[in-house]
Amino acid sequence: MTATTATTAPDPAQAPRDFLLHLYRAAVERALPLHNMAAHLPAPPRGRTLVLGAGKAGGAMAQALEALWPADAPLEGLVVTRYHHVPPRPAGLAQRIEVVEAAHPVPDAAGLAAAQRMLALTEGLTADDLVLCLMSGGASALLTLPADGLVLEDKQRINRELLASGAGIHEMNCVRKHLSRIKGGRLAAACAPAQVLTLTISDVPGDDPSVIGSGPTVPDTTTCAEALAILARYGIAVPAAIDAALRSGALETPKPGDARFEGHAVRMIATPQQSLEAAAAAARAAGITPHILSDEIEGESREVGKVHAALARAVAQRGQPFARPCVILSGGETTVTVRRQPEGTPRGRGGRAGEFCLGLAQALQGQAGVYALAADTDGIDGVEDNAGASVQPDTLARAEAAGLKVAAHLDRNDAYGYFDALGDLVVTGPTHTNVNDFRALLVL
Repeated sequence: MTATTATTAPDPAQAPRDFLLHLYRAAVERALPLHNMAAHLPAPPRGRTLVLGAGKAGGAMAQALEALWPADAPLEGLVVTRYHHVPPRPAGLAQRIEVVEAAHPVPDAAGLAAAQRMLALTEGLTADDLVLCLMSGGASALLTLPADGLVLEDKQRINRELLASGAGIHEMNCVRKHLSRIKGGRLAAACAPAQVLTLTISDVPGDDPSVIGSGPTVPDTTTCAEALAILARYGIAVPAAIDAALRSGALETPKPGDARFEGHAVRMIATPQQSLEAAAAAARAAGITPHILSDEIEGESREVGKVHAALARAVAQRGQPFARPCVILSGGETTVTVRRQPEGTPRGRGGRAGEFCLGLAQALQGQAGVYALAADTDGIDGVEDNAGASVQPDTLARAEAAGLKVAAHLDRNDAYGYFDALGDLVVTGPTHTNVNDFRALLVL
């Protein structure tokens, strides 16, 4: 998928899937860093300008800053992004910020090395210097620096178990902050006495900057006790020394009111709500009335799919609570609890967008006139090569004819296998931004 929105929308009645892809592209376009950063940039400082950043949008954010920052003003720094998420460099744009790549969603040695280098770059900063922090979703995994008593392998295991547990993003990031030497405000604290301005793209429900990427540059209100409770809730073990450090409060994060954050600022340059509104505007331009449910929807992906299906069926069958034709839009961050499988059962593939579509298709039961698309705005659904999937009125019938059972695929969390066999995966490649889940249901 290119980053440019088509000027003319496909006819919703003649090409519903293409129309929904058009809305997705409008949402992604609205969140691209170059379109949103200029209004938030300060004047160059008297001293150095150091750029530190992490996230799936990191490469695009670094390029946007290089394009917008005065050519005669010094600019240097380091940003880490996911493998293969650095956009092509525009002709003539000089590189002033180093961009490196690392693994997501499970951290690797490259992310560890980047975090170590980033923390080292904060040494020697003065009150005349400015640190511009570019933060976007994915920074939690990409910027990994284990707390004393943990090694990378511990962080990898804990991260995998959190991802499979069904824990919400706020819960996962609470744990991540307390097991890190760089998250939960610690990066900004290390920058003192320099001023820190964080430019962020939100990928979390509520747009809380302390949750985005586990908040490396903002004070943290969560506690060691909360992290312990979350680990216990999901049955995730930590080394004895870490358990003791959490219980004693030795791993507590910097809190609001800490003098090291004085004068710091956070500016939100793109949000999920803005992208949903861009998709809604694209729908109106095509003569379809949009309804935005919320940009903060959380919960088990398949269950959220069933709720959306119930609403779409009510509209299709009774014209309530919305008149037809319309498009129902929502965002947020759902979760997938990975089911344990019998020994020898092939591992399912897929992310939360695909699992939403499985639950949706099962509950729609082939409802006439309802078409849907769910995709992650970063272009990657979980760890696969697709952004998400689409659902049509004949999805279940085509699957049955191919010998595919939706319930069986749900049981083994195999949305990818189901929609790949039907040719209904949505594959875009990396979009170079990230404002989380995008869901659109067209009711004709």
